[in-house]
Amino acid sequence: MPLNDIQIRNAKPKDKSYKLADEKGLLLIVNPTGSKWWRFRYRIAGREKMISLGVYPEVSLKKARDRRDEQRTLVADNIDPSEARQSDKASLANTFEAIAREWFGKHAKNWAESHSTKIIARLEKDVFPWIGNKSIASLTAPEVLTCLRRVEGRGKIESAHRILQNCSAIFRYAVATGRVERDPCGDLRGAIPPAKVRHHPTITDPKKIGELLRAVDGYEGSIVVRCALQLSPLVFLRPGELRQAEWNEINLKEREWRIPAQRMKMDEQHIVPLT
Repeated sequence: MPLNDIQIRNAKPKDKSYKLADEKGLLLIVNPTGSKWWRFRYRIAGREKMISLGVYPEVSLKKARDRRDEQRTLVADNIDPSEARQSDKASLANTFEAIAREWFGKHAKNWAESHSTKIIARLEKDVFPWIGNKSIASLTAPEVLTCLRRVEGRGKIESAHRILQNCSAIFRYAVATGRVERDPCGDLRGAIPPAKVRHHPTITDPKKIGELLRAVDGYEGSIVVRCALQLSPLVFLRPGELRQAEWNEINLKEREWRIPAQRMKMDEQHIVPLT
């Protein structure tokens, strides 16, 4: 006879697991711990097999029967539900986002934090929402280009180029790990217009350098900013490196400032002679 909700609720644990049969292969396994698991028993290719359908009461009797009927449809089409489930799991593991996060996890530990933060932020904002849940093996160059066009449409040409570079690196990683055969990003060469390079002018005239130094001496704002401005021409560093300086990096006896590799853009230790 089919099960009912009262029987299921009143089923008490025993010393050993036992089964309560519903119908059409649906079973409820009651474990000594009190947990109750739905199972579907079926035969395919002459073999009897069983697959989990969830835990009661999260999965009600009605929902368990619905899931059983879905699996019975697969069996009727000569599809093994267990193999189909494994295939679905493999598909989820091979989405673009899954592979991208795997790639990021392998490399981020070797990058400066600021660099890795920018990369994952770009992917999460401009790539994952559009192609993240698609199988990486099925993605085409036009689909990647659609993501880039959205960024280009915001006037962020340089960002579009960087995203293309990141996507290409992810595809190459997928090639190396056997998930795809080729990197389709190579087909997008020239699809995004080149970014306009803006060169920041530098002062080379000694008189103008003098004017700059006098302007620094005359600065009347924050004492922190004033100190940073006065230090800058003595150490020739980017503002970020100067701002993040720590006393343990500075050796006054040796007259050296050793900035660790993880804070440098080129990922190498930088030694600054102190005046």
